[in-house]
Amino acid sequence: MAGWRRAVELAMSDEEIATLTTLSRSRIELASRVSRAQMLLAYRENPSFCAVGQRLGVHHQTVQRCVERALADGPLAALDDRPRPGKEPTITPEAKAWLVSLACDKAKDHGYPHELWTTRLLARHAREHGPAAGHACLANLVQGTVCKILGREEIKPHKVRYYLENRDAEFEQKMAEVLCVYREVQVLKKASAKGKRRGKPVTVVSCDEKPGIQAIATTAPDLPPKPGVHATFARDHEYKRHGTLSLLAGIDLLTGKVHALVKDRHRSREFIELLRLIDAAYPPNTAIKLILDNHSAHISRETRAWLATRPSGRFELTFTPKHGSWLNLIEGFFSKFARSVLRHIRVASKHELKERIMAGIDDVNRHPVIHTWSYKLAEVA
Repeated sequence: MAGWRRAVELAMSDEEIATLTTLSRSRIELASRVSRAQMLLAYRENPSFCAVGQRLGVHHQTVQRCVERALADGPLAALDDRPRPGKEPTITPEAKAWLVSLACDKAKDHGYPHELWTTRLLARHAREHGPAAGHACLANLVQGTVCKILGREEIKPHKVRYYLENRDAEFEQKMAEVLCVYREVQVLKKASAKGKRRGKPVTVVSCDEKPGIQAIATTAPDLPPKPGVHATFARDHEYKRHGTLSLLAGIDLLTGKVHALVKDRHRSREFIELLRLIDAAYPPNTAIKLILDNHSAHISRETRAWLATRPSGRFELTFTPKHGSWLNLIEGFFSKFARSVLRHIRVASKHELKERIMAGIDDVNRHPVIHTWSYKLAEVA
């Protein structure tokens, strides 16, 4: 004969009561959590399993199990279902490891024309070759299961993330040389601010080229914005190409002035023309320190021959390491220029594009901005 069901005392803190009250009135929580919260609150007011069951329309044993779990694990833990063992996995850990190892290969290495796997192709390959490899559980593998297995291992064999191989054994040394020049720029700025001048005048110019600036014309006029109708300019999708131009420029890191040329190409002869422009912009006794990348025009025989004709100490070249053009401050100027002057630009000819670019350079020189390098500069001090 079953014994009497004795009421047990359920102690709850004010914070737990407030949380249960909020959950019991919720319209977005799971129905099971809401129901259990109502059971615990009702039992606190009237500690009777049968009375609470009749009030909430549930069996008294359901109330009893909820209260007993609240006593064992806490009122808030009693709101959730206990973890269940579930169905035994049909795909063995060995089969999963084989599949993950397969995903780490390229699809072309297994005789497919694809460069990389797709999850559909990987599932098909596993179905066809898994049983022969001793994994019969993969005979009915589907794409969704492949996604789950690879997701748990955080593997995405259908994607490519690019990296840059270090191909310059002297990268750190060359980077330090460039940063030392930037450090010198800081010293020169401070000396200029204090009105101190020592020794031979020095200026530092960051040089580079921005090739491939497209001269694109519209085939229909742009439509202006209309208040309340069209918020932006409207432009026809079709366009006409007129070729490309190259912007060769050097920015004075002490004054912010930009020396620039716009040419059809950017060979050694065009770069020498830029050097002539920079040479003419400074007094003969000024030492000009150039920061350059390793473009062929910067180190060609023609460029070296022209530099040899200049007085000793006139030009001093510092090269960024290979794949280190980001160390060149003029890249920041090119980025800003492309996002302001060149953005959405449309012209009727290459000549107009050249005039627009030079007009943009003149506008920059009317309000020059002094570019300053700060990243890792303190480590060079």
